[in-house]
Amino acid sequence: MISGRCAACKYLRRGCASDCIFSLYFPSNDPQRFTYVHKIYGASNVAKLLQQVPAYLRDSAADSMYHEAQCRIEDPVYGCVGVISQLYQQIYNAENELAKTRAEIAIYASLAHQQFQI
Repeated sequence: MISGRCAACKYLRRGCASDCIFSLYFPSNDPQRFTYVHKIYGASNVAKLLQQVPAYLRDSAADSMYHEAQCRIEDPVYGCVGVISQLYQQIYNAENELAKTRAEIAIYASLAHQQFQI
């Protein structure tokens, strides 16, 4: 355990045991990380989820919960789905722009080829 209490135990106003499930994933130097996760999932659910996940995946699970909670707080209706949707729209727009640019290049290449044949 990190010296002192982890962010979760500080937030919950309790002592931080040496086997605290939160201590590795919610360090005291980043209290907002636990605040967001607690607000969306609740401490009990986070603890249960972390205990169910294999130890080598817990860091990724905590990161995922934090990211989802942060997105949900910023956009309560869509959360991460809103971000994903925006990214898909950007990809769609970029692909359309690329197709238009390739078509223009093909037209100019064709015109240049015709000029050299005359």
